Amino acid sequence: MIEINGMLYDCATEEEALALIELANNPPALTAEEIAADNLHLLREERNRLIAETDWWILPDRTPTQDQLDYRQALRDITSTYSSIEDVVWPTKP
Repeated sequence: MIEINGMLYDCATEEEALALIELANNPPALTAEEIAADNLHLLREERNRLIAETDWWILPDRTPTQDQLDYRQALRDITSTYSSIEDVVWPTKP
């Protein structure tokens, strides 16, 4: 049993343990495509969270304001303008 970054791993051999330690100390580098995909994924997750916060605005017994509709549309459109959560300028919630 070996602990790496707070996680316990069951290793059958000493070589396996050493390989895990080496991997933890020297993780493989991500490609530019993998980094871009991760950035876009994080952006979409945050966008989806913000949209979900406003879902109650469009319930059948409510009439959303135009500002609310515009805000939700701006959130849906955010991935056509930005590809990284680090660069995004979020619309202002009404």
